[in-house]
Amino acid sequence: MALVQAALKLFGSQGFDGTSTRQLAAEAQANIGSIAYHFGGKEGLRAAAADYIVETIQTVAGQALGDALKSGGAEAAQAQLFAALERMIGFVLVSPQAGEIVQFVLRELSHPTAALDRIYEGVFEPTHRQLCQLWEQATGEPAESEATRLTVFTLIGQVIYFRIGREAVMRRMGWRDIGAAQAAEVLAATSGNLAAILAARLPSKKGHES
Repeated sequence: MALVQAALKLFGSQGFDGTSTRQLAAEAQANIGSIAYHFGGKEGLRAAAADYIVETIQTVAGQALGDALKSGGAEAAQAQLFAALERMIGFVLVSPQAGEIVQFVLRELSHPTAALDRIYEGVFEPTHRQLCQLWEQATGEPAESEATRLTVFTLIGQVIYFRIGREAVMRRMGWRDIGAAQAAEVLAATSGNLAAILAARLPSKKGHES
């Protein structure tokens, strides 16, 4: 696990090609030969880091979505969307491991490899599909319509921005850090955005009450 954590940190911050096996071993306080022994080399370690990301985010997504798709009812689905947003913000903004995961994934998105395939197939596609299905329950709009898929990307994207733009956000907001108190403010703003989108889709419905 120490080597996987080292891979997340160094591949994310320095890039795969810019990171040597010696640096990985030093970061993990492990024998350099253990990389080849346990993972077959640096490429295998990158794959293991991708699998760790998949496992971690699957757990978070499972907690965020739960049995939402079985609950039925538009109001229940709308409430679950707000709950999912809260869970995402709690992980992405406050969890210490989220920074290294996001940085690793951003590297992969910029220069796709087989590791991105693992992350996309294990997390991105199924989680996005689940959220689209939840959106259909909440609004009646088809889950696989272009409008629904793009809307769900905007909901995810506004959360991710607060991680990738963390330094800019803190400077502009005058925050020394983004902890639980700041995450609560972000949640209030993003929940307002979600409520406005839902209100535009469902003009006859009352807005979300927090």
